[in-house]
Amino acid sequence: MLHEGLPKGILIGNIVRDLQLGLLTDPPLSFSLASKGLSGKYVTLDNSTGELYTSAEELDREALCPHNPGAQDCVLLLDIIILPQEYFRLIKVKIAVIDVNDNAPMFPVAQIYITVPENAPVNTRLVIEHPAYDPDGGLNGVQTYRLVDYYGVFTLDVEENESGERTPYLIIMGTLDREVKSEYKTIIIAEDGGNPPLVGSATLSILISDVNDNCPQFSESAMNVTIPGNSSVGMKVTMVQAVDIDLGSNAIITYAFSERVPQSSKELFYLDENTGIIKLSKKVDGNTIQQHKLTILANGPGCIPAVISVSISIIKVALRPPEVVPRYIATEENGIIYLKELEPIHTPIAFFTIKDPDGKYKVKCYLEGEGPFRLGAYKTYTNEYLLETTNTLDFETKRIFNISVVALSLDGSKVRKPLQVYILDENDNSPVFTQPTIEVTIEENNQANAFLAKLHATDADSGERGQISYFLGPDAPAYFALDKQTGILTVTTMLDREEKEKYRFTVKARDSGKPPRESVATVHITVLDKNDNSPRFISKDFSFFVPENFPGFGEIGVISVTDADSGQNGWIALSIVNGSDIFVIDTGKGLLRAKVSLDREQQSSYTLWVEAADGGDPTLSSTAKITILLLDVNDNPPLVLFPQSNMSYLLVLPSTLPGSPVTEVYAVDKDTGMNAVIAYSIIGRRGPRPESFRIDSKTGNITLEESLMSDDYGLYRLLVKVTDHGYPEPLFSTVMVNLFVNDTVSNESYIESLLRKDADINIEEKEPQIAIEPTHKKIEADSCVPTLVTLSIFCLGSVILITLMAMYICLRKGKKDHRINENLEVQIPLNGKMDFHLLDKKPIEISNI
Repeated sequence: MLHEGLPKGILIGNIVRDLQLGLLTDPPLSFSLASKGLSGKYVTLDNSTGELYTSAEELDREALCPHNPGAQDCVLLLDIIILPQEYFRLIKVKIAVIDVNDNAPMFPVAQIYITVPENAPVNTRLVIEHPAYDPDGGLNGVQTYRLVDYYGVFTLDVEENESGERTPYLIIMGTLDREVKSEYKTIIIAEDGGNPPLVGSATLSILISDVNDNCPQFSESAMNVTIPGNSSVGMKVTMVQAVDIDLGSNAIITYAFSERVPQSSKELFYLDENTGIIKLSKKVDGNTIQQHKLTILANGPGCIPAVISVSISIIKVALRPPEVVPRYIATEENGIIYLKELEPIHTPIAFFTIKDPDGKYKVKCYLEGEGPFRLGAYKTYTNEYLLETTNTLDFETKRIFNISVVALSLDGSKVRKPLQVYILDENDNSPVFTQPTIEVTIEENNQANAFLAKLHATDADSGERGQISYFLGPDAPAYFALDKQTGILTVTTMLDREEKEKYRFTVKARDSGKPPRESVATVHITVLDKNDNSPRFISKDFSFFVPENFPGFGEIGVISVTDADSGQNGWIALSIVNGSDIFVIDTGKGLLRAKVSLDREQQSSYTLWVEAADGGDPTLSSTAKITILLLDVNDNPPLVLFPQSNMSYLLVLPSTLPGSPVTEVYAVDKDTGMNAVIAYSIIGRRGPRPESFRIDSKTGNITLEESLMSDDYGLYRLLVKVTDHGYPEPLFSTVMVNLFVNDTVSNESYIESLLRKDADINIEEKEPQIAIEPTHKKIEADSCVPTLVTLSIFCLGSVILITLMAMYICLRKGKKDHRINENLEVQIPLNGKMDFHLLDKKPIEISNI
């Protein structure tokens, strides 16, 4: 025997010990289960020892014996094989599984219904279907039932059948009356016999069924009714009503005249057998009996009829009032007329026929109440009136009108037919924006999905015709979003004022009418500036070329700088960072000026650092480099360094060979380029044979052209012109070159006296030529002029360009200009055979003068 629910590893039994088998066999015994089915699920067998244990899965008796869960006996059958072959045996093991109360009773349904007739006698037994079920067996199964509330009229009894199943029975212990209480609700509880016991429950509804134990009854036994003598046929006179408190067919009531009612009364009045309504079925005239007594019976199934007496008195009237009979053209329901607000003027509503029952008096008909309506006689027929509209109807202005059609006879009898006119809404109003133009501002660099505005429109229509949805117009950029329901306008991306400052697009408000109506508004969005852009120079490195001697405060150049921001954020102030006292900047126009005239010979270039700062908070700035290069102007004539004076002279020996250099003129020019290119020429001569000497236009070297003769001794005076090639006006200097042709200098004072005399020299107007080799061909002067001009311009431009490039490269490398001081003495080498002591101007003896 084994209790269900035991854990793993519990020893069930030992095959070796129980069968008294010896283990000391050779080979040893081995044990195994013949089947690994359901048995192997709950037990494990030690193959070597024969010990049988519970397995990991708990033994469940209800799962093991599912077809007989309530039975006491549940057996687990095992087949065990003993090997080896010489010891082979098949052992059958039966393990009785003892039930444990691990299941509570359970009803198959949550709510049980049982029907009891209200006339059920005391001690009536009614079986309760759907008894509780408990998988456990024996005492652990269902043992008893009880009710939570017995209401004093019920009790429970339990019967057990031969198989041990217990069935609950409801026993009636008191009288029932459906008309007093038609249903009882309680809880039925099933309890097993375990320790402790387990219970299950369900709702028990006891329905009391009806029995025909009541008959119809009138609330009163007699009625008195008075009707006018001019009552029309079909008029309701009165209504009788009996009550039967039973249900269904037990409560069906039919009405009928008693046999004692006279035939004349039966012909004059009609009784509806189902409703008990009495109507006038015949016209009343002067011969009609004035008093009638109607005995009416209320019949129920299997009942004695209930009786009521109805007395009807007919009174005469002098004249019957007019009768207003409507015939509706417009939609009418339960006395309410429905008109659409878009109906046109003069829309017909109804015809009204005015009837005069007595036909003796004329009747006046008119309309009472306010509204766009008119009641007019329809001329085609007599006593016919047409009700129509006189103006357009507007649901949004007024929705309900109360009017009356009044018929007034000449004797003062008045009949009023009240009418209620409902105006039906139509989609005749478009949505209206509260603002036709929506002005919105937002700072640039906003967050994504930033709120811009909440659009609002109204629609005077009602219902879905007044429900508004919002849409962006086709001209709206894709990065704007408009919520269809709320009208909230947002921007999904970051805006940049410098990219676009203003946006203009349309939005729509559309109602839900059929067809829908819509209106349009315009959205103006202004993107406000933030100081998110630094001032920007068009170039980080400006270069200005300015001619020297440029007048003070003249415009050197424009420093172009921009700022993409606007307003104060875009205001730009320029300043020179490296603090120059020579230059100033006009902040408004960006003009760079020099306070004083500039001299290239003193300084050929300037480097400035300029800062541009905007007016934002915080301030943003940027810098640029300004290079000012001074262009040379021909403002310095050539400076003759040798000879040093017009009074100096040089001894020339008669034996000097033709072509030999005698002396030279050396000059320099502080200017540059073509302005510093010097040409030498002899413009005046004096002497025995002055044409004997020639000067090189490029080098200034003076050479002897012809051999000197005995007649050629004496003082030669050559006026040399030193000219630069400046533009637009060449500058020049002159110097007197004195040559004394003799063997020696014996009387220096005499020579000096000759030098002090004014030299009567004719000036030769001949300009020096540069870099032009002498030619033996004669060229016409007129034909050379265009060529010389073209060459001069080309050479001048080339030299200026090369000079400027060289100056700029030198400035970049930080080299300083090499300046020549006016007082600087320059030693110019002369002819190698020349004695430099001749320049000392000391007296020399001249023998042959």
